[in-house]
Amino acid sequence: MPKKFSKKYVVEDNTDGVLRFYFRKRGQRKIRLPGVPGSDEFNQAYYDALNGVLTAERIGPKMSTAGTLRWLCEKYFQSSDYIGLDPRTRLVRKQIIEHIWAEPIKAGSSKIFEDVPVSALTPKAVRVLRDRKAGLPEAGNGRVKALRAVFSWATSKDVELALTNPARDVDYFKGTSDGFHTWTEGELEKYEARHPIGTKARLAMALMLYTGQRRSDIILFGRQHVSNGQIKFTQQKNRRRKPITLELPIHPDLQKILDATTGGNLTFLVTEFDKPFTPNGFGGYFRRRCNEAGLPHCSAHGLRKVAATRLANHGATEHQIMSVTGHTTSKEVARYTKAANQKKLAKSAMQLMTAPDDSQD
Repeated sequence: MPKKFSKKYVVEDNTDGVLRFYFRKRGQRKIRLPGVPGSDEFNQAYYDALNGVLTAERIGPKMSTAGTLRWLCEKYFQSSDYIGLDPRTRLVRKQIIEHIWAEPIKAGSSKIFEDVPVSALTPKAVRVLRDRKAGLPEAGNGRVKALRAVFSWATSKDVELALTNPARDVDYFKGTSDGFHTWTEGELEKYEARHPIGTKARLAMALMLYTGQRRSDIILFGRQHVSNGQIKFTQQKNRRRKPITLELPIHPDLQKILDATTGGNLTFLVTEFDKPFTPNGFGGYFRRRCNEAGLPHCSAHGLRKVAATRLANHGATEHQIMSVTGHTTSKEVARYTKAANQKKLAKSAMQLMTAPDDSQD
């Protein structure tokens, strides 16, 4: 049952795992309220809804035309290939595809890609969609990847809704960066100074730093996962297709922080409503904590990277790092060991410059 709040007509909905708040008055359609109760944006929207200024849009879903790109993608959304993906991956892929639908075929054209016949979607068209995100290479690559997945399913022998995969031969943009910023030791110290031991913010950082896991994993960690100084869990990413279960020793520094911090009944980290975080909810929460510490360029994922960097700098091999992070190939972790080895070799090389030159004897 939805939870009722002190403000009249406000209800909570968490049925699909995403926490939302609505203004619901008898005889009217419910209205989504932004933010959380007590925030400025929430209060403004609430009073607008109460006064009739904010209303629910009465727009029904658009019906797709058989044989179009939208029609094919909607079929894909009902497939086991799509349903079997991680919930977060499904959400992101669906958003990417819906953005593709809304793209005009040409600049200034009223025709959009959702109405393009499947047979008319060529590699050239996919390349156009990719190149429109040239300034955001990861977003452009995301479009290619999403369309590859749709047409890979559509061309399979038991489906046969398309003859070819137009995205298969469209190259990804080459990476222009290392992705999320890797925290420096100085930035870690700055965050720790702002958020001391005993605070939820410090525990959030420590769980990622000392386990090397993603935010989608650490928000689920609770005392039920801990036994004999170890934390055992199955990673959320790909858990339905290729589940990876890890058992990691709890670092002494993490144990110290856990002992000093009050958590929830089922998870160490809880919201202000004493409920577990959603991945997006935690992302927003941690973003604010980083901003408070004067670290707007740092992120949750950057802590996973610095955990791997620390391991490499202390001499861990690729396979040792993989045993902690859960990576299944060395491709993702090779750069950490490569960078660590380069630093060690450079240090030893520079020492040679100051050594006596025996060749003069």
